[in-house]
Amino acid sequence: MQGQTDNAILDAKLQRRLRNAMTDAERRLWPVLRGKQLDGCKFRRQHPYYRYILDFVCLERRLVIEVDGGQHAGSQHDAQRDRFLAEGGFRVLRFWNNDVLTQTQAVAETIQRNLIDLAQHHPLPSPPLEGEGEETP
Repeated sequence: MQGQTDNAILDAKLQRRLRNAMTDAERRLWPVLRGKQLDGCKFRRQHPYYRYILDFVCLERRLVIEVDGGQHAGSQHDAQRDRFLAEGGFRVLRFWNNDVLTQTQAVAETIQRNLIDLAQHHPLPSPPLEGEGEETP
């Protein structure tokens, strides 16, 4: 998604640092998401998108998974981010760290149900990434 990401994120290699310093909850969830285990969908971790770094995202189904600690409770920043992502055609699921750590299977089942729902009711076609699509004469 080059060209759609804020250069400050790319220049600072922020997503690489975040991948190397995942939280315990993110570390617990990643083995469940990786390797196309849920409905054959590929997930990326710490993926840059405009001015944000998404914890986990399935670009094919446009599903974002955010794993949050208590400091995110009632966050206006998170609500604004969720609106921005929704306007871009993404569905955002947020899980508390504690839920991921203690109810990993239930979290995985929720993600699986959403992936299936998105496959059946794909709300928006994926726009072409920058540099793709039809050329204009």
